[in-house]
Amino acid sequence: MCEEVKLFTREELKSRNSREDAILIIHNGVYDVTKFLDEHPGGEEVLLELAGKDATEPFEDVSHSSDARSLMKKYKIGELVEADRTQSKAAFAAQWNNDQKQEQGNAWSAWMVPLLLGVAATLLYRYLFL
Repeated sequence: MCEEVKLFTREELKSRNSREDAILIIHNGVYDVTKFLDEHPGGEEVLLELAGKDATEPFEDVSHSSDARSLMKKYKIGELVEADRTQSKAAFAAQWNNDQKQEQGNAWSAWMVPLLLGVAATLLYRYLFL
């Protein structure tokens, strides 16, 4: 049987910004980080500053590890209602990761072409001028 996801509005989450009740919105998910405040490696101040707000951008700016992302699941209590959702940054992040992988595949040719041009120029110079 599928468990129903609890939905929240941004308005009702705005006031949940204290040490006793700290809620974050990340990628349209709602996380109760109250019990995590003392454990957060960056300190509780960082979380409390963003409590009751959308913390997606600051969360992504820090480049959290896959372990941190996995740990988040433990604190998820619901999601934003459809009307309050923002465009999914997860989709953007997935696209960025795909672009990055593609660039890594092209990394070989990115330095190989200039190298071959340099070798060709050196050989041409020696042949014509020496």
